[in-house]
Amino acid sequence: MMKLTKALCAAVLAQSLALPMAAHAEDWTAYTYSSVSTTAAVKGMNRIAERVGEETDGDLTMTLHLGKTLQIASSDITQAVGDGIVDFAADFFFSGTVPIARILNLPMLIENDEQWDKAYAAMQPTLVDAFAEQNVVLLGGYRYPEQTIFTTFPVNSLADLKGHKIRVTSPEQGKFIEEFGGAPITLSGSEVPTSLERGVIEGVLTASAGGAKNWHEFLPYNYRFPVNYGNSMIIANSDAFDALPEETQATLSKIVAEEGPAITEAFREDEKVQMASQAKAGMTLTDASPAEIEMATEKLAPYWQSWAEENGPEYVEALKVVRDAIGK
Repeated sequence: MMKLTKALCAAVLAQSLALPMAAHAEDWTAYTYSSVSTTAAVKGMNRIAERVGEETDGDLTMTLHLGKTLQIASSDITQAVGDGIVDFAADFFFSGTVPIARILNLPMLIENDEQWDKAYAAMQPTLVDAFAEQNVVLLGGYRYPEQTIFTTFPVNSLADLKGHKIRVTSPEQGKFIEEFGGAPITLSGSEVPTSLERGVIEGVLTASAGGAKNWHEFLPYNYRFPVNYGNSMIIANSDAFDALPEETQATLSKIVAEEGPAITEAFREDEKVQMASQAKAGMTLTDASPAEIEMATEKLAPYWQSWAEENGPEYVEALKVVRDAIGK
């Protein structure tokens, strides 16, 4: 009996060694700059986390942390992903770490959805390489509606910005404000409400479905001038991504490729809802004239080229690729 037991154990051991090892389940830490759970951005990131767990049968799970719940500055998210502090993130404030991506945010360069799609497709190989240099995999992204001008004072033309302090989220937006006599100020989103109350700033560049969704009570005027687009990148740590089985990598990539555009569309629909709601609550919405848009485009066009030349040949080439793609 003892001999049989030993033989049986040996057979079981041999069989177990011959079997492939089961895939090790991964639990990723995910992060988003947004601290408001009801935004289209956070809802979309939650969908990604839920779908990843379901569609990989638990081989990859994610725990999403909202902005400010981890000790990561908004401007450091891409670096935190590259360093492995978090495995997966949505980053709106990537421009300091991957500055070449700011081409897509140059004021007056990209004017509509069709141009955006063409410009992003043209830039994608450059973006993938630029994020890879930070030890980050660029999986996809989403875009906010056009950034327009919200103020505490009446604005009927860009000339009305002269002498006023406007919050911006990039040096390029700051250049736009300066061109029309305003004073650009960079602040984090959490500082905006108190800064408006105290008069530190008198306006912001944002979307109705973006910052204005939370700050509208401080901003009675909206000049619907399309300054530029703001977008977020959905990224993963390269080492963590490479460690996943190929099937899991493919599933994650597919989910992000589907959910990124879904977030963009949700923002587009919410923009209409928020504009109507803000107008109903008493906000004055003023449309920009085509003539003023054309004037501002001509005024800012030289800046696109000088900006690229100041940053180097790689930027000049990337700008040319984008301008060729959109015929501008």
